[in-house]
Amino acid sequence: MYDCYGDVDRVPELLARAEREDEAEVWDELGHRLILEGDMVFPASFAALPCLVSLASRSARARGPAGAIVRCAAGDHDCDDLPASCAEAIAEFRSVLNHHLRSRPDDYLTPFRDSIAVEGHYHWSAVLGDFSDDFYQVASPHCAVEVTIAIGGYGRYSAVRDWDLGDVDRRDPRPVSPEGLSGIGRWMHETAVRDGEVVLADGIAHLFGRAECPRCAGVFNIADEYASSNRPLM
Repeated sequence: MYDCYGDVDRVPELLARAEREDEAEVWDELGHRLILEGDMVFPASFAALPCLVSLASRSARARGPAGAIVRCAAGDHDCDDLPASCAEAIAEFRSVLNHHLRSRPDDYLTPFRDSIAVEGHYHWSAVLGDFSDDFYQVASPHCAVEVTIAIGGYGRYSAVRDWDLGDVDRRDPRPVSPEGLSGIGRWMHETAVRDGEVVLADGIAHLFGRAECPRCAGVFNIADEYASSNRPLM
């Protein structure tokens, strides 16, 4: 159960200290040892997850590394059997995150993305923004041209991106109604609505809606096409 530095005994020592004292110095070192550059985890990361989750209900500092580890579960970490061994801790973390989201924290998007990862949808957890300036690149299933989907301050549209001219031949989006959502899209939208995150909910309705390809006029489901290209192989 080695950590980022190859050590096998330092993380247990730090976790024991974290249970006694919620000190920033302890959490900083734990973060450095358990998650490298925000997207690489180690056997010690998964071994530490149950303890981190048990602390997360009373320590905001524990939620950060716990969420980062769950988000990295689908990554290339050479310990594919370990995430499954953390199923009980991940289920408990789902409850912790749900309670935290209901409190409407200022950093709402971070625990929201952690919750998406807990549900196993790592691609959405990795790319979902706050829809202030979000762009998604999707290949049209009808003609294979790359279509830019904009959902944010620059507008809401599908377009073909030109190197010199920017997004050209824009087409209006076709957001889905709440009743038309299902699966993870429905969960994301209902959670955002429940917690008063109006912009986030509206962005999700557009992301899980339909778009028109400017090149061939074919209409497709944005989320389905994006997920099929970006969903990690587990």
